[in-house]
Formats: sequence, C-alpha cells, structure tokens
Amino acid sequence: MLYGGVLEALYDAIVARLYRKSLKTLSSWVIDRDIFLEEATNLRSRFDSERGCSNAKAVRLLKEGKAELFEFTHPDPYCVPFMPGGSLFMRNPPPPLSICFPDGDIPADAPKHTLNPDMSVCTPETGKVAVGSVLVDFGKKNME
Repeated sequence: MLYGGVLEALYDAIVARLYRKSLKTLSSWVIDRDIFLEEATNLRSRFDSERGCSNAKAVRLLKEGKAELFEFTHPDPYCVPFMPGGSLFMRNPPPPLSICFPDGDIPADAPKHTLNPDMSVCTPETGKVAVGSVLVDFGKKNME
C-alpha cells in the first residue's frame, strides 16, 4: 500500500513540473495576456480531465505530454528582461568605486555592496554571490 502512495506522489510531482513547463512554453508563444489566460485555462482543463487515472495510463499520458512539450518548445523562449539573454541584462552597470574615486577618497555614504550580473545585491543568504568570475550562458539564458 505504501508503494502505491509513493508512486502516486511521484506522478503528482512529475505532472506538476510538466504543467509548469507547459505554461512557460505557452507564455513564449502567446503575447496577448487575454489569449494566454484562455489557453492556460484550456491547458488546465486538459490536465484536470485525466486526474485520478490508472498508473499505466498516467505513464502513457506523461510520455505523450513530454513529447508534445518538446514539439511545441519555442526556439527563443521568453526570459525575464534583467536575466541573461534579456534586454536589460547588465545594462548600465555601476562603475567600480576605484574608477569613480581614483584618489581613494571614497565617501562614507557610498554603497559598500557588490552587484551580481543580474543587478541584484550579492548576499550569501540568497545563494547568489557573484564574487570573482561568473559564467553567463547565453544559450541556456542563465548564470552560474
């Protein structure tokens, strides 16, 4: 009995990821918000219509869903403007303080924080600390 519950939870997680990726792909193809909402509702109804099916049917539907997602993948997917590949990525980055104040007399009220390439503040708590070199992959549109 435990095996069936674990398997069902696994399928639920896989279906949730497939649904999320499907919505992201849909947002790359549909520009108008009203049309996107209508198509997202249709997509949700397709997922909800097969809720609670048998495991064998779930495996078949997941395989078909992944194939359909691959077929409709956008060649240039939408990305947030300030992330790698976006139109605002590294636009007007602030110059280093050593260039602004070549004599080394940096004012006390000058910002003391370092910025990531996506212009967010470097903090160890967020896990986004781009101190040193940062690899920006424009093909995948991410930074490591």
